[in-house]
Amino acid sequence: MKKKNTIADCPCGSGASYAECCGPLHAGAAAPDAERLMRSRYCAHVLELEPYILATWHSTTRPPDAGLDGPKPKWLGLEVKRHQPDGDRAVVEFIARFRIGGRAARMHETSRFLREDGRWFYLDGKFAE
Repeated sequence: MKKKNTIADCPCGSGASYAECCGPLHAGAAAPDAERLMRSRYCAHVLELEPYILATWHSTTRPPDAGLDGPKPKWLGLEVKRHQPDGDRAVVEFIARFRIGGRAARMHETSRFLREDGRWFYLDGKFAE
């Protein structure tokens, strides 16, 4: 029997506790790679941590807000399909599943990340067809 997800379990699906996984990143620690940053951003969406989402969005592409207003999705899970690091740049492809308005949906995105001064930032993403 699968146990119900609690805040002790990190919402990013890493299998670690929130305190060991995304919690330290949300508290200000630098992500060691783009995949960990992407997982922490997914977790921040689950927990509605808009300041973190904006702080980890590259300044050249950052919107004025994270778009958390409006209907709230119930996030159901994250699957990382690939992580391709290339020096200070990286690509992460993922599928995030959610339910909104009683309907199941998924977001399949290939995201680009950039490392500056030892910190990773989300640059932009392209949704799969």
